[in-house]
Amino acid sequence: MRGSAEGATRADHRPPGTRGVDHRPPGTRGTMPDPVAPLPGTSPGPDVVSVAVLVELVRSATAGGHVKCWERFAEAAARFPGPGIDLTVYFLGEPEGIERLSPSVRLITLRPVLSTASLMPVTGGADVSDLSPYHPRLARLLPRHDVWHLTHSFAFASTAVRSARRATRAGAPRPVRMVASVHTDVPALADAYARHMAERLPAPVERVGGVLARGAACPVGALLRRRQDRLLRACDRVLVPTPAERAELAGVLGEDRVALLRRGVDHTRFHPDASARARLAREYGVPADRPLVLFAGRLDPSKRAAVVTEAVDLLRRRGLRAHLLMAGSGSDADAARIGRLLGPDVTLLGPLAQERLALVYAGCDIFAFPSLTETIGNVVAEAMASGLAVVLPEGARTTQWLSDPGRDGLVVTRDDARGWAEALSSLAGHPHLLRSVRQRAAATARDDHPSWDRVLAEDLLPAWRRPAHRPGTRAA
Repeated sequence: MRGSAEGATRADHRPPGTRGVDHRPPGTRGTMPDPVAPLPGTSPGPDVVSVAVLVELVRSATAGGHVKCWERFAEAAARFPGPGIDLTVYFLGEPEGIERLSPSVRLITLRPVLSTASLMPVTGGADVSDLSPYHPRLARLLPRHDVWHLTHSFAFASTAVRSARRATRAGAPRPVRMVASVHTDVPALADAYARHMAERLPAPVERVGGVLARGAACPVGALLRRRQDRLLRACDRVLVPTPAERAELAGVLGEDRVALLRRGVDHTRFHPDASARARLAREYGVPADRPLVLFAGRLDPSKRAAVVTEAVDLLRRRGLRAHLLMAGSGSDADAARIGRLLGPDVTLLGPLAQERLALVYAGCDIFAFPSLTETIGNVVAEAMASGLAVVLPEGARTTQWLSDPGRDGLVVTRDDARGWAEALSSLAGHPHLLRSVRQRAAATARDDHPSWDRVLAEDLLPAWRRPAHRPGTRAA
């Protein structure tokens, strides 16, 4: 295997951002203030809404799409010309501290109480969260904000709901306003990981692993779905990424409590670049004489990375030359399995920061992403903005990025390795079609995909400024 596979698979399973490295830009780092003192740089007046966004994932330079989403929204808020919003985004991480993006926008990291980092060797690199039912540090910081925005369903979210109920019982002078947004299908991820872990059980309990692997109902996913639903019912407003999810939740919560939250694309960072291919070949040693297929995400069952590797192997057996690049984290076992299957025809890049990932996107030809657990999949939008032909599974929510399926991206109807091999072959073996799909993908991204600034102004600010839901309708 070429590239930085060794760095991506070394047996240090601590999550990015918890290894004593501070990824914040120089000049923006600060220590965490006393929990009862005013936050530095905040002086919200009577007409300013103070918003706390709770992102209970570890922040690092190579964090996943959920973290990057809120970093982009915070950057857009720092650029926003209008007054009235004071924004604090809370992440997990060590050391604790503050990064100030503007006088009214800041990013804060808090240490987890009960980190999932201990599960990393088993799950192979899933985003690290906090399983504690209560985060005391966050609970002391929340009352200074007017709006509490939940983005997950673990420690931060449960702390906010518990604190809101406590404030209501104590007769707080102003009602606590809570907003939630759905970013990850946590129950589906839990199902995938539970089955993956069950398959690795030792021989005395292999029967249980076999039952889960054959598709029996997984109690972990069902439990987390009920938990997530309870948290959403406690919120005044719930933001979802797709119209289908909006319709589904509106039947439970009411239409006036559910709205869309799109995702933006940074077109200054992700765009076609004719020089990227040569730089990619020079820096990573990838071949320049064949189509390059890219996968970006965790190399595990939740993203179905094995489907892509098996499909590229089938292409090789049929005599079609193609090279696979994989950007993302994975366990030693995952990397070894991929290496044994594809040998010199795969480059494992490991986790990449956004600037480095932009180069990789622009230097490749095809983006293959078989994941079915994404609520929206921003990597697809980034790939299209970079001019790649995207290949997606039928029924996945990521297909919403396509304006003209079949022309600005391909949708795989036979969702197995053979079906994916056929789709990749139709592009890799026909240069004219590949060029056409790439051009249309870039045009769709340019014309139809909104910027982060636009989504902030049109989707987020109205939800934060909206008055609290009428009394008596919030579920207990």
